[in-house]
Amino acid sequence: MTGTVEKPPRKRRSRTEFALKEIMSSGGAEDDIPQGERKTVTDFCYLLDKSKQLFNGLRDLPQYGQKQWQSYFGRTFDVYTKLWKFQQQHRQVLDNRYGLKRWQIGEIASKIGQLYYHYYLRTSETSYLNEAFSFYSAIRQRSYYSQVNKEDRPELVVKKLRYYARFIVVCLLLNKMDVVKDLVKELSDEIEDYTHRFNTEDQVEWNLVLQEVAAFIEADPVMVLNDDNTIVITSNRLAETGAPLLEQGMIVGQLSLADALIIGNCNNQVKFSELTVDMFRMLQALEREPMNLASQMNKPGMQESADKPTRRENPHKYLLYKPTFSQLYTFLAASFKELPANSVLLIYLSATGVFPTGRSDSEGPYDFGGVLTNSNRDIINGDAIHKRNQSHKEMHCLHPGDLYPFTRKPLFIIVDSSNSVAYKNFTNLFGQPLVCLLSPTAYPKALQDQSQRGSLFTLFLNNPLMAFLFVSGLSSMRRGLWEKCQEYLRKINRDIAQLLTHSRSIDQAFLQFFGDEFLRLLLTRFIFCSATMRMHKIFRETRNYPESYPQLPRDETVENPHLQKHILELASILDVRNVFFENTIDDY
Repeated sequence: MTGTVEKPPRKRRSRTEFALKEIMSSGGAEDDIPQGERKTVTDFCYLLDKSKQLFNGLRDLPQYGQKQWQSYFGRTFDVYTKLWKFQQQHRQVLDNRYGLKRWQIGEIASKIGQLYYHYYLRTSETSYLNEAFSFYSAIRQRSYYSQVNKEDRPELVVKKLRYYARFIVVCLLLNKMDVVKDLVKELSDEIEDYTHRFNTEDQVEWNLVLQEVAAFIEADPVMVLNDDNTIVITSNRLAETGAPLLEQGMIVGQLSLADALIIGNCNNQVKFSELTVDMFRMLQALEREPMNLASQMNKPGMQESADKPTRRENPHKYLLYKPTFSQLYTFLAASFKELPANSVLLIYLSATGVFPTGRSDSEGPYDFGGVLTNSNRDIINGDAIHKRNQSHKEMHCLHPGDLYPFTRKPLFIIVDSSNSVAYKNFTNLFGQPLVCLLSPTAYPKALQDQSQRGSLFTLFLNNPLMAFLFVSGLSSMRRGLWEKCQEYLRKINRDIAQLLTHSRSIDQAFLQFFGDEFLRLLLTRFIFCSATMRMHKIFRETRNYPESYPQLPRDETVENPHLQKHILELASILDVRNVFFENTIDDY
């Protein structure tokens, strides 16, 4: 065993030394190079070779499952940490003897930024985004890639463009929109220069990247403005005062949200880097504000349990963009398998509706259609789905019945789709807590043209005040008024929480989920959304309203006079009371 472990390093060193002869002979006679400097270059080449090998191996790790990858990530971080420090300590020797270029230092920093970003994706710990941002930002501030454009090598320019795209994703996730706009301008200039100098085939692809990010940052329908008309950047992650506190003595379940699948498969919705607007909004609704890790740890996976932050972690998330049924089911099964005791699995589906063909004599869990899973050959003209035979069920569809096996554990489902009502006919077979929050299946015509910029229902779950302003016909607001309305909305959320917990006829499933901060906030926002739409003058059809399984007692929640009074008061603060009915219950 010892021999097999030691052989690979010896082989790599021999290849490295062979390459070194060419590198160092170009700087003068090889014999003139001091032994210490030779060793420095040899060690650097070994670390560089090892780091690339480990980094490339990350692609082979399973994307699902939370344990298998951690030791490999730890080893990769170890090598990159050594490599980064080594090039800092021996920069002059590496410049003189190895010919180290600044873009090569930038590549190392970029890889470390990617490692932190992927660690965030694996753990959902937002603090690692700050670490990725630090490395990406250093590359830009120190102009590591500035000399790339002088070399006649298009592949190096592509590395630079990819760095910009990755940096933009991290900035979007951290809501650093001012930096995003600067990066987009720089990326645009770089793409123009790249396509002018090199007649490449990927020009259209890079211009599409620009178009996608431009549409993404303009997706929010309402701007919050400072007094000088600059845009205020608002965060929609869970803050310390975000979720309504539980009253003393309030009896709710002790379940906690541990895992979430966030699935995006809407045709034509704005997206960037396999993240649709809906997916982006929902993932932020399931995260806490980032902390700075600098004072807490050196690298991921190396923090002792005693040193961990006292506040609870974010739920682990899988982000699935246009998955096939097989992919979706594989990730779902992995989450289900690893779900800890007394924990909840959340499934968020933002997807095109698939409707049943023909008439069915039965009303089972496969007779109402569901939401689309990916199969390119079956997507024709947007929402039209090709059917093979009317007597068969749609294959590329997640039917309600497909989720039945997973109701053996606590399950919280959110469906944002034109066929969300397919999930209204759920059956709780195993007696475990189960709730489905279902979007409207259609919106009034005045709002339909906004669907490309994200769903109104998901916007209510992510940023209820912005959604309220949008349905009220407002497109901008001063910061002072925004903050006043946010404070009033927190009061509304507290009162909704009391309505739920004091209700005598509410299904206990809602209360079993109410002990978790994230789920409590989603439930209160769902009720606010439903109550707002029921009071709004243009939302007059049943299909314009959200629904749930189990059903909520309307008179105690979404049609409660006390809540309706609050909504009218919020509308009065905004001077939009005229778009809502005053005596809503009498209007039905």
